[in-house]
Amino acid sequence: MEHHKEFLKNKVNPILQPLIVQLMMNKPKDPMDFLLSYLEQLQIQGAGKKNLKLNQKEKKGAGSADENITDEEEDAFQEELVQKKMKSHSPRRGVSAEASGDWNSKKEFVPKVVPKSEEQAKKIRKRLLECFLFMALDEADLKIVVNAMEEVNIKTGDIVIKQGDPGDNLYVVEAGTLTCVRVPTKGAQPKLLKEYQPGEAFGELALLYNAPRAATITAKTDCTLWSLDRSTFTNIVKDAAMHKRKKYEEFLKNVKILSTVESYELMRIMDAVKPMNFKAGMEIITQGEEGNLFFLLESGEAYAVKKFEKEGEKTVMEYSRGSYFGELALLLNEKRAVSVFAKTDCVCLTLDRHCFKRLLGPLDDILKRNAKLYVQFQKNLSENNATQS
Repeated sequence: MEHHKEFLKNKVNPILQPLIVQLMMNKPKDPMDFLLSYLEQLQIQGAGKKNLKLNQKEKKGAGSADENITDEEEDAFQEELVQKKMKSHSPRRGVSAEASGDWNSKKEFVPKVVPKSEEQAKKIRKRLLECFLFMALDEADLKIVVNAMEEVNIKTGDIVIKQGDPGDNLYVVEAGTLTCVRVPTKGAQPKLLKEYQPGEAFGELALLYNAPRAATITAKTDCTLWSLDRSTFTNIVKDAAMHKRKKYEEFLKNVKILSTVESYELMRIMDAVKPMNFKAGMEIITQGEEGNLFFLLESGEAYAVKKFEKEGEKTVMEYSRGSYFGELALLLNEKRAVSVFAKTDCVCLTLDRHCFKRLLGPLDDILKRNAKLYVQFQKNLSENNATQS
């Protein structure tokens, strides 16, 4: 039995664990093709090392004492082999040592404490409570994170993290603006994903998935950041964040309105949503009230009722899993146009006004177009009712 464990630990885990990480990061349409390409690349890389050593021996003469291979030589040789044998998939390697071997055994966590003033601690706490990743932490864990954070000052134009590099820190923006740019494939034009503002965090993907940095983030202005180390993140924040993302990922990926959202941004939405439960018959939103929440119906059925001056109450919309409502009040800064009731027991995922504006900004045009159709639908309904009466 012991030799089986040893085999899994030393031979199988170093292959499977990075492979799973790459699957999670790339989410290929054809997992089987991706797996075959990935394993082929590993084989190529193994062969590359052997062949490179042989080539160096030939150049230096048999029996040469200096057989060390530089990283540049190895990378160049492997790149040549990959270009020849793999013309399609080219999954990224570069997985942190944390994902395999003896590094996987958890060591006792000793909380890091960085001296700071009471005013700094209050600032950090305020920012953490605005940041999606830290919202689920209890008071004790929040205090550990506050104690561990360090202030980092960045000048305009400085690169904070670079796509492809290993990552050991997460950052929370205290002041300033940063741009997030990603190169989707080698040789492609960089794509601007978003701009980070005070209260937002970045750099967590590399820590959550033990993978290289997924994008490059550059200071657009002078910035003040709070930096959190890998160890504190892994022991305090990671499990809660991973659990939440796993719980909501499949549902959110299948919500039609979110189909055009970058996977990078979808993860932000996973962090930000908060569940609310409603029993059948309960009122979820009330016509005429101020609206501060956007709702995604995760399970159950609901319906919208509008009160007309002459015609009384009319059902104007039915909702099922994946539907959304509540956006009109947030988009148009108006009071609730309808009341929404739970037809069955319902679970809704909610975003408050602040998160809605930050995260669904790229969908503004789609939401407004749908909202106009909805307003027109209500107008037509009202006119039809008036004609009939």
